Amino acid sequence: MVREATEPAESALETRGIEPVPEHERTGHPMQLFWVWFAANISILGLPLGATLVAEGLAFWQAAIVAVIGSVGSFAIVGVVSIAGRRGGAPGLTLSRAVFGVHGNAGPTLVSLISRLGWETVNTTTAAFALLSLCTILFGTAGDAKTVPVLTILCIAVFEVLTMVVSGLGHKVLVAVQRWATWIFGALNVVVAISLVATIDWHAVGSASPAPVGVMIAGVGTIAAGTGIGWANASADMSRYQSPAVKAGSLVASAAVGAGIPLILLISLGSLLSAGDPALADAGDPVAAIRAMLPAWMAVPYLIAAVGGLLLSNHLSVYSAGLTTLTMGVNIKRVYAVAVDVVVTFLGSIYFMLVADSFYDPFVTFISLLAIPITAWLGVFLTDMLHRRSYDPAGLMDMRSTSSYWYRGGVEPRAFGAWALAIVVGYLFSSNDFFTGVFAETWLGENGLGWVITFAVSAGVYALLGGGRKAAA
Repeated sequence: MVREATEPAESALETRGIEPVPEHERTGHPMQLFWVWFAANISILGLPLGATLVAEGLAFWQAAIVAVIGSVGSFAIVGVVSIAGRRGGAPGLTLSRAVFGVHGNAGPTLVSLISRLGWETVNTTTAAFALLSLCTILFGTAGDAKTVPVLTILCIAVFEVLTMVVSGLGHKVLVAVQRWATWIFGALNVVVAISLVATIDWHAVGSASPAPVGVMIAGVGTIAAGTGIGWANASADMSRYQSPAVKAGSLVASAAVGAGIPLILLISLGSLLSAGDPALADAGDPVAAIRAMLPAWMAVPYLIAAVGGLLLSNHLSVYSAGLTTLTMGVNIKRVYAVAVDVVVTFLGSIYFMLVADSFYDPFVTFISLLAIPITAWLGVFLTDMLHRRSYDPAGLMDMRSTSSYWYRGGVEPRAFGAWALAIVVGYLFSSNDFFTGVFAETWLGENGLGWVITFAVSAGVYALLGGGRKAAA
């Protein structure tokens, strides 16, 4: 058992913004990050990922293998990026100024912020629908959001307030809440999962024919893109408080194992459920689809578990979004940056629940498009990490020509060029509701592996241009 490290004896409110954490205040240990990543992935909504694998033709045992490789592998990458946070003591997108230049970094930072706010809107809207269903069961209110607009806004507000309390207070409170809430909502998820097991069609599971290896490879890409890749640019935000003495391998393991345990179990269960009933993979509202599989008496604990899982994920996402907002150059206190982000997602959720005719498909498609530029950033950033062992704290915070990361007009052309080129190439392999790339019908494009091409291009081009080779500070 790892003993808890002593936190600084100060207010629970984190007053630090994006400036690097002084070395004497970095007292964190990997078990803290284990619980953070476990909690962020404990949502019962991981089930549709498993259903998607079966819809692609995988047998259960293949889906389980894919779940292990995709989730553990992608979160191992999250752990690798965490090493940069331990080295520099600053948030990920702030450290990214050293790679792209203090002005060139604005592009990756803006994309990351939009993506973060988008997924927070998905979390908030989904949780509000679940709370609305809970009110229908407990108080007999109408279940349609537009029929009860005041109650709908109240449900959104409740979720946002619960998010704001933890994310606003900051790192110390977030780490503590994520750890203890994991046990509470984890227990609820176990109860729900046991009830779902009773609905599995075991004959269909056993009689399913295995798919070709190529489909498994594509499935790994689906899981990786839907889990760890989306968190990679937020990982250093939490690891910046880790002790300099923490080993790199421990950081990688804390993310890979912490997120891998709940994801493997949930994805595998989702594939078992979908073997006999493919409806889960096609559901526009996964919360309602899973609830329909449960007995009536399980509806209340299920909805509470669903809201709790979404809340734990949102805590981390909103905390990271606040830091990303500050990195964009918004000159306010961290807690106010969190409040601004919460207001944006509050208004977005109101629009999608009370005004828009549809929500999930077009909106999720849009923010999924942002996975390409985020992956391009990841390729450049990780390549830079191979050579960079330290960061200049003053240079990270200096946005003028006096910064050690000014490069050419505030832009590192090799990093920015590799990032931009990889985005173009990645979209050429993509197909969605907005456009179809010229290579979308190739094997890579049809199997959703455009993000792999994006990563390879950004990392490869940046390395060939000599990026990071002189990254001593």
